Amino acid sequence: MSRSRQPPLVTGISPNEGIPWTKVTIRGENLGTGPTDLIGLTICGHNCLLTAEWMSASKIVCRVGQAKNDKGDIIVTTKSGGKGTSTVSFKLLKPEKIGILDQSAVWVDEMNYYDMRTDRNKGIPPLSLRPANPLGIEIEKSKFPQKDLEMLFHGMSADFTSENFSASWYLIENHSNTSFEQLKMAVTNLKRQANKKSEGSLAYVKGGLSTFFEAQDALSAIHQKLEADGTEKVEGSMTQKLENVLNRASNTADTLFQEVLGRKDKADSTRNALNVLQRFKFLFNLPLNIERNIQKGDYDVVINDYEKAKSLFGKTEVQVFKKYYAEVETRIEALRELLLNKLLETPSTLHDQKRYIRYLSDLHAPGDPAWQCIGAQHKWTLQLMHDCKEGHMKGLKGNPALHSPMVDLDNDVRPSVLGHFSQTASLKRGSSFQSSRDDTWRYKTPHRVAFVEKLTKLVLSQLPNFWKLWISYVNGSLFSETAEKSGQMERSKNVRQRQNDFKKMIQEVMHSLVKLIRGALLPHSIRESEGRQYGGWEAQAELSAQWLPHVIQTLRLTYESLTALEIPNDMLQIIQDLILDLRIRCIMVTLQHTAEEIKRLAEKEDWIVDNEGLTSLPCQFEQSIVHSLQSLKGVVDCKPGEASVFQHPKTQEEVCQLSINIMQVFIYCLEQLSTKPDADIDTTHLSVDISSPDLFGSIHEDFSLTSEQRLLIVLSNCCYLERHTFLNIAQHFEKHNFQGIEKIIQTSMASLKQLDQRLFENYIELKADPIVGSLEPGIYAGYFDWKDCLTPTGVRNYLKEALVNIIAVHAEVFTISRELVPRVLAKVIEAVSEELSRLMQCVSSFSKNGALQARLEICALRDTVAVYLTPGSRSSFKQALEALPQLSSGADKKLLEELLNKFKSSMHLQLTCFQATSSTMMKA
Repeated sequence: MSRSRQPPLVTGISPNEGIPWTKVTIRGENLGTGPTDLIGLTICGHNCLLTAEWMSASKIVCRVGQAKNDKGDIIVTTKSGGKGTSTVSFKLLKPEKIGILDQSAVWVDEMNYYDMRTDRNKGIPPLSLRPANPLGIEIEKSKFPQKDLEMLFHGMSADFTSENFSASWYLIENHSNTSFEQLKMAVTNLKRQANKKSEGSLAYVKGGLSTFFEAQDALSAIHQKLEADGTEKVEGSMTQKLENVLNRASNTADTLFQEVLGRKDKADSTRNALNVLQRFKFLFNLPLNIERNIQKGDYDVVINDYEKAKSLFGKTEVQVFKKYYAEVETRIEALRELLLNKLLETPSTLHDQKRYIRYLSDLHAPGDPAWQCIGAQHKWTLQLMHDCKEGHMKGLKGNPALHSPMVDLDNDVRPSVLGHFSQTASLKRGSSFQSSRDDTWRYKTPHRVAFVEKLTKLVLSQLPNFWKLWISYVNGSLFSETAEKSGQMERSKNVRQRQNDFKKMIQEVMHSLVKLIRGALLPHSIRESEGRQYGGWEAQAELSAQWLPHVIQTLRLTYESLTALEIPNDMLQIIQDLILDLRIRCIMVTLQHTAEEIKRLAEKEDWIVDNEGLTSLPCQFEQSIVHSLQSLKGVVDCKPGEASVFQHPKTQEEVCQLSINIMQVFIYCLEQLSTKPDADIDTTHLSVDISSPDLFGSIHEDFSLTSEQRLLIVLSNCCYLERHTFLNIAQHFEKHNFQGIEKIIQTSMASLKQLDQRLFENYIELKADPIVGSLEPGIYAGYFDWKDCLTPTGVRNYLKEALVNIIAVHAEVFTISRELVPRVLAKVIEAVSEELSRLMQCVSSFSKNGALQARLEICALRDTVAVYLTPGSRSSFKQALEALPQLSSGADKKLLEELLNKFKSSMHLQLTCFQATSSTMMKA
């Protein structure tokens, strides 16, 4: 049969894809003349005519049904045009699985469910519906034996609805060959499903919005038709019946699903609670975690968790969160107290202090924990210093042995210092070898020196960390970056305020250190009111000069160590003042000690004379002074930043006076030795001095000294002191930068010359007086008379006796010291010549023979001792000759010459000593 119209043509569909039961709008040409003309409509091969609604010849609205093909054409068939064609296609999407408890805007038909346990398909109702593929990707069954999987996952299940579900078993069983990219897609599907569930009723409404509109439209259309027919006014109308049916259906559905829905609501509540617990488990577990981490000492973890909780829940209004956050704050406050107590604990290392301060800063602790730590460290240091002093004082009171000047300190032995001291002791002449060795290895440290060492060591162990803590406080390195940024302005203001306070702390530590040392070593330099706090050592003997340099060196090292910390010099000036006072005191004590040593030198005089007429005494004297000055070298020399010990005139005067006192003490020793009675001379120590070269020769001799010999020895020593020793000492004083050297030497020289003159006069008196006294009796022996005498035959015996006595004096002096011979003989001859001149001038008159005799004797004496004549003695001889009558005849002169030659010839041997001495004097 022929058709009068063209076949239908579909040119568009909206939407062009969707799941089954999606409402679509079809547009095209020749789609029919009316609803009755439309006899066929298929989309993707599924007949959709039942849901089709003809709108016009170019528009049809319908719903897509279930189809076997995923994509296909839209075919419209009409009576007038027959079967049509399509220029567009529709893509059918797979519908999402709707669970038995999921909300749905449309009726869900029963579906075939593949039961993996029975390996077959079976129809199950919606209440039993479970998603067959939760991952949304193709299932690829593995070939692993079921028994092996059961053994591998004992007690577990691959059923994802089971309580013992094992994801590993499920993946091995269904997706063992699935690629990694597909598994990533599966993760995306799972996240999408989870997001949909989380969207709740809002997503449900959005998804079913069109369905609601359709239902509303359908109900409105029914209501309008019923009103138009008038059936709505009749009792028992269709609407009422429909409402009753719907109510019964609703009640029946509620009855059927009440238990399930109840369990669902309870499960949802539980799930929501678990989700909250799981989502906010950090906060709920935080109090317990804080306690555990505090016990383990993981403060960093606690601080990080607290910062995180504070940022998340610090301003929450949820009561549960507020309650738990309050518990967190309670434990954090306890942690702040714990850290503050640990920070203020003493002793503590700098590393721990910085760590605790940083923790408290991160925890926003109230106040200023860093400054509290600095204050506590300051008090602790002061307490340690005073405890050190009290400990030494209690040790002295509790142990009587410690009241001796020395105390053993095994840990503080310093070989260099002890070696220096022992070397100084061994240089003393007359000390035995055994005693020197004992002094070396049994030397002990005085307890006050040990106290100073321990005190300075204590300060050096505490102050560096104390200073570094302050520097870190100033530059902000004690605090974390967060705390640094938040509190930088406030902290800089605190630093300016605290700077003076910290300076006072350092000064207090320095004052305590200095006063404690002054109380131990210089008690007179502290006030009486401070004596009890810093002193208490008054009962102890003054520290010896040997240990004061060691104390000074200890303080110098302490000062250098403190300077290395870059502590300002004005804070350390008090230590420099103490060092200066100790240096001055060391010089004073050393010079006093030297004077005491020199006073004892007289006991060591061995009276052994060397070739120059000297004993060892001047050498010992010089060595004592040299050793003292050497021990003071390090004290007198100025270290960087130190002032000269001689900068004050008062100190110069005291040092000068002590130096003069040393010289005068030795001069007094010489005087005492020269006047010591014979019975007081001790010669028993001669055999002990193994260093003397004349020891073994003197042991077998009858050693005894007369007072005249001692005078000569002392005179010889005085001469050597004047010419050599004092000048050498002056050079040593100058080398060690002593002041007032000229005054020291001048005063000492004057005292030495006075002693020399007194001793010389005493010796001349002892030697010249007997010779002078024997002249007059000798001249007039045998009733000799100048007026009546025989012709001279030679020099008389009294003159020869006087010459022999002079020769004896020469021999005695020459034996001791050749240098003293001219001086002594000149004085003796001067005395003899004066007496001889006096005697000649007292004669009233001479005979010719008497005048010749007198001239012979005067000339004989004058010519014999001509080399020792002085202007005074020459004048005396001249006056004696002038008192005699002049020789008138040549015979008398010839006789005088012959007698003189005879005298010199007969006395040649005796007079040789004068000639030898004369040649020696000429060479000199």
